[in-house]
Amino acid sequence: MLCVAGVPDAWWEVLPEQARLLPPELARIDAFLDDERFIAPWRAVFAERLGRPSVPVETLLRLLYLKHRYQLGYETLCREVADSLSWRRFCRIPLTSPVPHPTTLIKLVRRSGPQTVEHLNAALLGKLVEDKLLRCRKLRIDTTVVEADIDHPTDADLLEHGVRKLGQLVRRIKAAGAARRTRFRDRSRSAGRRVKEISRTLRRRTGQAMGEIDRLTGEIATVARATLREVAAVETNARRTLGKRPSGQLAHLLGELAESVAGTRRLLEQTALRLAGIRTIPDRLVSLADPDARPIRKGKPQHPTQFGYTALVAEDERGFVVDHQLQRGNPPDAPQLVPPVGRVTRLTGRPPGTVVADRGFGTAANDLALAELGVQRIGLQRAGKPGKARRKYEHSRSFRRMRNWRVGIEARISDLKRTFGLRRTRLRRLAGAQTWTGLGIFAYNLQRMAVVSR
Repeated sequence: MLCVAGVPDAWWEVLPEQARLLPPELARIDAFLDDERFIAPWRAVFAERLGRPSVPVETLLRLLYLKHRYQLGYETLCREVADSLSWRRFCRIPLTSPVPHPTTLIKLVRRSGPQTVEHLNAALLGKLVEDKLLRCRKLRIDTTVVEADIDHPTDADLLEHGVRKLGQLVRRIKAAGAARRTRFRDRSRSAGRRVKEISRTLRRRTGQAMGEIDRLTGEIATVARATLREVAAVETNARRTLGKRPSGQLAHLLGELAESVAGTRRLLEQTALRLAGIRTIPDRLVSLADPDARPIRKGKPQHPTQFGYTALVAEDERGFVVDHQLQRGNPPDAPQLVPPVGRVTRLTGRPPGTVVADRGFGTAANDLALAELGVQRIGLQRAGKPGKARRKYEHSRSFRRMRNWRVGIEARISDLKRTFGLRRTRLRRLAGAQTWTGLGIFAYNLQRMAVVSR
């Protein structure tokens, strides 16, 4: 009989036995998740005596697995769980109880943060090691891009977005009763008209069109500077009102306004550099909605430049993702190799016998560091022209076998992107992207456990 919060649900006994059975994959995962270590990371998120009763952690974990396993939106997830007896039973939701509302799940995921998800993945890997499903005798490592949920950025579009967002925030601040008499002109339509002119100009595809685009972009920058001047007066008067009549909503709006002003000023600096002929701008801001996203070039012909975050993935011989890290920008690969090998060594109690990675990780320092950790077979192909001894080693049969096995991680990364949502994060900023990626890895390892334990 199904029990939720210790209370049995007798309605399940009325159903025939076939309707009460879980699919094999869900049955294995349900038994695997029935462990206190998966509940412990959530204790800091929930208060035992404060607030309203929320979704049980056992139900939340299973709902998040289904969401990332089948790439469902929150509304679709709740609708499918409500319509499926097996999914409702897997999530431990009684027949007489409603499925949690989508907004409730959204708030809980955002409140959890990357630390909770990191502890959740650590608990999963620890249990896999205890059950001797994860041995990690071999390790292959690679990096990829998790794209941010933004459009392809241009200077004109970003500045127009900044002008529009500043106008919206000023309207909300005035509606909250602050700076009502301060003069402000919303220039969103003026900036929008110039963006439309740029779209029409781009269709010409001539040399004169590029000069016209630069002129229109400069006009949008002028509109943005005029908007910032008036926003400064609105912000000053609104803060005076906040000092006289403290308001949580007004303080939040002013904080968001200050952040948008700083982002728009940075966009103006980038635009000035670009109009001056400087095309390469380090640490470039590509979105006001997701200011942590960065342009990343991986040398792929189909996608020369992607916008998002760099993810490192380490996979063992059974297909488990035993370590992952998400970082802002595009850091070099070589310094990222040794830390995950050390974490895997602490997890399993012994170093992996084989470690392989592509040319980006291949340095003499990494070979020496891995040997000091106790790795016996190191398959790091070096960049550049190798010496005679190194060339002989890289042409040996053992090295070629390691190199051929390394290629399989490209398929694993493709599977994570296509099947578990790592192609694009739907949560913004670095913390949101880390939460999204961690939940996708958690769902993947659970599904892999169900396959390996058959």
